[in-house]
Amino acid sequence: MKALDSLSLGDVEQQANEKQQDAWAQPTLTQPATSRIRFNWRRGIAGVLVYLLSLLVFFPDVFRLGTEVDHSALWAFRLASSRSDDLASDVEKTERLFLSVIDSKRALETSRVYATHPHLASSEEDFEDAKVILKLFQDQFGISPLSELPVFPAGSPESRNSTLSINKLTSPTAWIDKYFPVMNTGVNATLQILNENGEPTWTADLVEDGDPADPEAAKYRNAIPTWHGLSGDGDVEGQLVYANYGTKEDFDKLVAAGIDFKGKIVLVRYFAVFRGLKIMAAQELGAAGVLIYTDPRDDGSVTVENGYLPYPAGPARNPTSVQRGSVQFLSIYPGDPTTPGYPAYENATRTDGENIPKIPSLPISWANAQRLLAEISDTEDARVLNGKTSKTKVRLVNRVDDHVMPIWNTMAVIPGHIKSETVLVGCHRDAWVMGAADPTSGTVTLTEVIYGLGTLVRSGWKPLRNIVIASWDAEEYGLVGSTEWGEDFAEWISNNVVAYLNVDVSVAGSAWNTGASPSLAHLIRKTAEDIPHPHDSERTLWDAKKDAGPFTGPADAEFMSAYESMQLKRATETGVPPLGSGSDFTVFLQHLGVASMDQGFSFTPTDAVYHYHSIYDSQHWQEVFADPDFERHVAVSKHLGLMALRLADAIILPLNTTQYALELEDYLNEVENLTSTSLKFSKLRHSIKKLQKASQKLDAEKIKAEKNFRKLLEKVSRRNQQGFFNFCLSTLKDGFFRIMNIFGLGIEEGGMVPVEKFIKAAKRVQKANSKLVAFERGFISEDGIKDREWYKHLGVAPGKWLGYGATTLPALAEAITFEKNSTLAAFEADRLSDLLDKLSHTLKELNAL
Repeated sequence: MKALDSLSLGDVEQQANEKQQDAWAQPTLTQPATSRIRFNWRRGIAGVLVYLLSLLVFFPDVFRLGTEVDHSALWAFRLASSRSDDLASDVEKTERLFLSVIDSKRALETSRVYATHPHLASSEEDFEDAKVILKLFQDQFGISPLSELPVFPAGSPESRNSTLSINKLTSPTAWIDKYFPVMNTGVNATLQILNENGEPTWTADLVEDGDPADPEAAKYRNAIPTWHGLSGDGDVEGQLVYANYGTKEDFDKLVAAGIDFKGKIVLVRYFAVFRGLKIMAAQELGAAGVLIYTDPRDDGSVTVENGYLPYPAGPARNPTSVQRGSVQFLSIYPGDPTTPGYPAYENATRTDGENIPKIPSLPISWANAQRLLAEISDTEDARVLNGKTSKTKVRLVNRVDDHVMPIWNTMAVIPGHIKSETVLVGCHRDAWVMGAADPTSGTVTLTEVIYGLGTLVRSGWKPLRNIVIASWDAEEYGLVGSTEWGEDFAEWISNNVVAYLNVDVSVAGSAWNTGASPSLAHLIRKTAEDIPHPHDSERTLWDAKKDAGPFTGPADAEFMSAYESMQLKRATETGVPPLGSGSDFTVFLQHLGVASMDQGFSFTPTDAVYHYHSIYDSQHWQEVFADPDFERHVAVSKHLGLMALRLADAIILPLNTTQYALELEDYLNEVENLTSTSLKFSKLRHSIKKLQKASQKLDAEKIKAEKNFRKLLEKVSRRNQQGFFNFCLSTLKDGFFRIMNIFGLGIEEGGMVPVEKFIKAAKRVQKANSKLVAFERGFISEDGIKDREWYKHLGVAPGKWLGYGATTLPALAEAITFEKNSTLAAFEADRLSDLLDKLSHTLKELNAL
């Protein structure tokens, strides 16, 4: 038996293609087949005239089938004409056909297409890849190429119309939106240790070694500079001070211990928090610059000390590898720094950018970090190093070119029967270098989904809801492409998008992980349990959450403590933790209130080292260590595709709002544990209870609405096996019979398909669905979160000092933890309570038609 939250069009399909009778010859739903018609031609002609004049008065729903009903109930008639009366069988066949298309060999070839050359956002290669994906959309969805490439500047009539006309489409279409954010490129960089006279005694080689055993890494070793995207330009000197991971807690402890960061160059290691927030914390303390390196202590068991050879000879870290990446202050707002809250058109009014550093920074390798650490101390023990300051000075030069740069989102639409509801699926395309894992593995996954959906479209399938597929650009700079599109079409998205499914890094390790809105958790698990484990026929994809890599050995205690703490935070009752940030779901979930998810196979402490954002995130590494048979890519493709199908084709959307409402109680318990004051949240707890009850009533209503609709749909489908045109003729005929009878023109009573009843049932379904979608929207507050108002979701947001990690009930939690202000906390609790009460009221406004 299928769970309530995973119901779809296939849940009632049992008897496909059994009765292929002409709709005119079928007996009516309200009268026996033996009914006879006594007809007088003279009266009949008069009756036709009366019928035409009377339709608008007596049968407005029938008369408006092509107008207002197009947005409320016409989808039900289209559904009846396109599916058999065995809907469960239809969906089973659809899913089986989709899954049969996903292919590991083609996935490998696709990866070799994208992961064997650099494709930095705004580069020529990036644009070429955008056009390759456009061609894929056209080929798979049967879209005729235009004489001129459909690349539309954002804000142009063509770009605006492409999205805003989705609800009117009758056939697939694809195009490219071109936005114009301000980003930067690295021009030159220098890192030196200076003597007392200010002369360099050591100059770092900032280029990765490009070992020829990895052919693409060797070829492109110097193609993309080792620099931080959106970093500050500058040439600074200062003593070096070590600050461990550079978390807010690390800095607070050092300040409390008397460490002065003013004018210093801070050395920190990657991990624990988003890199941009390490720089934000240092900048607030007056630091002159920041250096960030990757420490093998954070590679788990797979280290040279444990006997593993460095990559490419073995699975351990190549000591010259460098993690590039954006240093935008992600928790303030994502997207183009100069157009916060509105789209980056070419002629947009620009600000200075409040979410980017004003001080310079550089990413450096472990090889270079070792030399710098030696200037601080003769030990590499973080407990001894923390807060230590060098006697010598360091010079850091980061020259960057900030300018308006074009980026390209490649978009496609498969129109559905319900024009006002859309499922959005996306993955970013740009990479810091080759990006075999980030994001090419995601692009491979999305490509396989496109092949699967294309096969369905060519077989005659049409989804119940629209499906929009996006290849986002410039995610690596700060979620730019998706954010600009989200800000550009905020109203349309809020009115139409029912869920967003994101994929980014599909395969970078052994353990399958997912995060999502709680309303999607049960659907995610059910779908994962329907997909075989990539390497064990006795298990499922869901079981892969517990997988680990093959390389064993001791690991650094501090790293393991931090890693286990992060895993503990992800451990929820459903196994699906809430989303923070770090990928393209951010604008949809936390700015617009769209239920969202993300997934992929991630690194574990016993996996081969994942050279994140390095030249060694390469095709060679992917084929040797991450996914040699590409079966993990296939598993994610199947999950993403089935999720899209089950959301697109479900009569009642498989969103579990009650699970969400129950989790709110857990969130509040966590907040209460943060405060040692007498602050009480009884009003907020009462509001959560009210919301739970309202959601449970919605659960009951959506079951009744679907049951009623399916019952009528089955009857209509049986009558309508000859297609939608015959159904319309049949409907007009039945209306004609009723008019004849009303005017006493010799037609016997009966012969009427219950059009009004069917329309009413369809509207009831859509009303229930509108409440399900409204649940996530209900957490959106126009005032947003204090000091970072772009984030409007009061249920979840990226942690202010975490970036990637999620903070639940963020405005309230931060009033307690960072502001330490009980008055503000009480205000935030009341604000959240009012929001939930309003949402409860929205859910109660069902009043089934």
